[in-house]
Amino acid sequence: MLPIKMMAVMSLFVGLTAAMAETLPLTTVEKVDLQRYLGVWHEVARIPTTFQRKCVSDITATYTLRDDGKIAVLNQCRKKDGSMNRAEAVARVVDKTSNAKLQVSFVSLLGMRLFWGDYWIIGLDSEYQWVVVGHPERKYGWILSRNPELTGAEKETVLKILAEKGYDAALFQWAR
Repeated sequence: MLPIKMMAVMSLFVGLTAAMAETLPLTTVEKVDLQRYLGVWHEVARIPTTFQRKCVSDITATYTLRDDGKIAVLNQCRKKDGSMNRAEAVARVVDKTSNAKLQVSFVSLLGMRLFWGDYWIIGLDSEYQWVVVGHPERKYGWILSRNPELTGAEKETVLKILAEKGYDAALFQWAR
């Protein structure tokens, strides 16, 4: 009987901890080296969004430093009919101390960027092999990797980060 009570108490504790994390402000990693962050990333999981509904596989994001210090973003994916979809954007660093808070704009009107979306780096491998990207309200989330798939250990680490940051991992759709 004692183990059942203990398990119930532990389950309650885990549930309360997750609920508390969800209400706390989202935190980012301490520091991002933008030079190491640049390059090609494969999307391995995401919270489904309307702007990615056409994408069914082979989803990548390529980041390149521009002359003005902003980052050129090229998102590509394969659509259901087998053709490739491309979306170009610009990212700007919002928190220059950490480089972990960025904003991305896919909309340009006469060269002006009208709408910016938050892109916060909330988990990052020390070797820049995977990253967890979030939104301050936790309405979006992406898990990116330099490889098309995460190893088992990497996935466990990412799931732990999601829980610590107040994300419901069940909301993420995995590519494989």
